[in-house]
Amino acid sequence: QVQLVESGGGLVQPGGSLKLSCVASGFKITTYAMSWYRQAPGKEREPVATIAKFGQTNYTHSVKGRFTVSRDNAKNQVYLQMNSLRHEDTAVYYCHAQKIFPTLDTYWGQGTQVTVSA
Repeated sequence: QVQLVESGGGLVQPGGSLKLSCVASGFKITTYAMSWYRQAPGKEREPVATIAKFGQTNYTHSVKGRFTVSRDNAKNQVYLQMNSLRHEDTAVYYCHAQKIFPTLDTYWGQGTQVTVSA
C-alpha cells in the first residue's frame, strides 16, 4: 500500500524552528520529485518547496532563505527544515510525490499542522 506519512508539526513561537519529515512506503522515492505543499485556513493549497530526483531544489518566494528541503533516498524520506517561522507560515503541510515517466503517478500525505503563535 502506497503511503506518505508526515510528522514533526506542532506549535512554535515566531522566530522558532521546526523540521518536518515525510516517510514513504509502498514505493521508492528515488525516481520521484518530492514536494511540500501547505494550506492555510480559507486559502488554497500552495507549493512550498520541491526537490527533484537529482537534488535540484525550488522554493516559493516567501520561504526562500528560511526553509530547506532535503531527501534521503536510502531511508525513503523527505524533510523540510523551517527556520525563522512567521505567523503566516501557519498551515497544514502536505508531502507530495510525483513522477511523469513512464506513467503519471502522484501521491499525497495526510498532512501535519504547523501553528506559529506566541
